[in-house]
Amino acid sequence: MFFSSSILGNRVYFSGRKQHCKLQMPDKQLILIRHAKSSWDDIELDDHERPLNDRGERNGPMMGQRLKKLGVNPDKVFTSSAVRAVSTAQIVCEEIEFPREYIIPRRVLYHADVSTWSEFISELDDSWNAVMIFGHNPGLTELAIDIWQLSVSNVPTCGVLLLGFDAGSWEKVFFSQPVRACFDYPKNKSGLPEVLR
Repeated sequence: MFFSSSILGNRVYFSGRKQHCKLQMPDKQLILIRHAKSSWDDIELDDHERPLNDRGERNGPMMGQRLKKLGVNPDKVFTSSAVRAVSTAQIVCEEIEFPREYIIPRRVLYHADVSTWSEFISELDDSWNAVMIFGHNPGLTELAIDIWQLSVSNVPTCGVLLLGFDAGSWEKVFFSQPVRACFDYPKNKSGLPEVLR
């Protein structure tokens, strides 16, 4: 589930926007995270193999700690097989206490386009209610804007989309509108997610 019921009783309130997220659990929760900032120090290194830079190493734990405070507790975690995505997943999962050995890398998520995301999400096991996936732009931003019509101009590095859907199966999620959507990113100084829906 996204949020622990212990946070402010029955509701989570966010500063900066006069909205709140009710703790009424949608059927499916999808947590999408863009990899943290990567290094370009070695220009001969293949893009797939690029590691995180110092900023990425700082932002990963910070965003993981924010997710932990929200009570994020995924049933399953997938990541692009790119080194920067796998590293981000490992850092975030350490903070939320999800066993890193259960993180599942998938090459298909490396620079996945919207069509690939659609197929991947639709084929998730319906026994999983909360799934976290680490990926890349432009695919993540295109999902947010073009598919789910969210007011996000860009998902920055280590940006997080927390989405809740009233859909009984993952096959329906991609073609449904989220009933709840929150957005967080390292430069969000409030430390609390923006409520988009």
